[in-house]
Amino acid sequence: MSTTAQVPLSEPGGPGTPGGPTGEGPGAEEFAERLFASALGALDVFSVYLGDRLGWYRSLAADGPATSAELAARTGTQERYAREWLEGQAVAGILTLAAPATRGPEGDAPPSGVPGGATRRYALPPGPAEVLTDEHSLAYVAPLPRLFAAVGRTFDELLDAYRDGGGVSWGRLGADAREAQADLNRPWFEHELAGALGRAPDLHAVLSRPTARVADVGCGAGWSTVALARAYPQARFDGYDIDGPSVDVARANAQAAGVADRVAFHAADAATLPADVPLDAAFAFECTHDMPRPVEVLSAVRRAVLPDGAVVVMDEAVAEEFAAPGDDVERLMYGFSQFVCLPDGLSSSPSVGTGTVMRPATLERYALDAGFERVEVLPIEGFSFFRFYRLHH
Repeated sequence: MSTTAQVPLSEPGGPGTPGGPTGEGPGAEEFAERLFASALGALDVFSVYLGDRLGWYRSLAADGPATSAELAARTGTQERYAREWLEGQAVAGILTLAAPATRGPEGDAPPSGVPGGATRRYALPPGPAEVLTDEHSLAYVAPLPRLFAAVGRTFDELLDAYRDGGGVSWGRLGADAREAQADLNRPWFEHELAGALGRAPDLHAVLSRPTARVADVGCGAGWSTVALARAYPQARFDGYDIDGPSVDVARANAQAAGVADRVAFHAADAATLPADVPLDAAFAFECTHDMPRPVEVLSAVRRAVLPDGAVVVMDEAVAEEFAAPGDDVERLMYGFSQFVCLPDGLSSSPSVGTGTVMRPATLERYALDAGFERVEVLPIEGFSFFRFYRLHH
C-alpha cells in the first residue's frame, strides 16, 4: 500500500531525516518540536477525513463559498459542527474567508441571535480543491486520511498482533482502506499506465498481440485492469483478488467504463490461476509485498503465462538497501508496513511476512524460487512511488 500523489520528498540525510548522517540523532528540544509538528499534521489528516467523508469539500468546490449554515444545509449535516470545522480549516490555512462576518449596529458583534462567526463565508481555493476533490488529478490525496481512519479502528487488534504474532487482515480495515487505495491509484492508472508500458517496447508488443489474454493479479477495484483494457482494445483481461467487496467494485467500474465485455473479475486467490488458459501477460500491481505466500502466486503465474509472454510486478520504489536515517519515501513505506501491509500479510499462516518495504533483492529471490530465470527493472521512472519489474521465464 502506498500514497500516489507526486509530492516532493527529501533525500537520505536531508531535511526529512533529523540528525543527518552522523547517527547522533536529534536533541530533546528538536525532537519535541518534530513530534509537535507531527501532531498538528495528524490533526490536519483527521479534519480532512471529516471534510472528505461529509462532502464538505466537494460542496465548497462545486457550489461555491458558504457560511456554516449554508454548508450544513447543502450536505445534510449540523451547523454547529460545520462552523467549528470551517473555522479550524481557515485557521489551518486550508480554507480562506470569502467575506467578513456580518457586524451588528456597533460594528463589533454579529446581529442579535446569530452566533459569533456563523455569518462568515468560507471558500476552498483552487489548489486545495484539486488535491481534495479532483479524483482524476495526479495530486489527489484526499483518500489518504481514509486509510489512517481505518487503521485507527483496528489499534486494539494491532496491539494484540504485535504481542502474539498474529495479524490484521485487509478485510478488517473495511471500506475506508479499500476505497483509499483504489482512489489514490486510480489517477495514475488512468493517465500514466498506458504511456509507462509503452516505454517498454517488448512489453507493448506482447500486449498488442491480436486476441491477447492478460491477467491482473491483486486487481483491487479494477482501475489497473480498466486502464489496460482501454489501452489495448484487442485484448481480453481477467482480474483476480481475494477481497470480495473489491471485486464487486471492480465489476461496477468496468461496466461504467464500457469495457465489461472484455474484462472479467474473479474473487479468487491468484495461486489458483487456471493453467488451461494460456496467458500472454500477467501483472501484479502493488500487491506482491502483501502476499503471505508470494512464491506460490508467482509460480502459478509463471505456469500460466506463455514462454514468450510477459510477467510484470509493480511495487514500491524503496531503496535497494536499508539505511538509517532514510528518506521520506522510506519513512512513508515503513509506516504503511507497520500499520497495514505487514499485519495483513501475517494474518494468513504460513506467511513470509514481507511488509511494504520489499527491496529489489527480496522480489528477485521470490521470482527465482518461483522458477523465473531473472528479474529486470523496466525503464519506467516518475510513476508515483513505484518501480516496475519484469520477470523473465
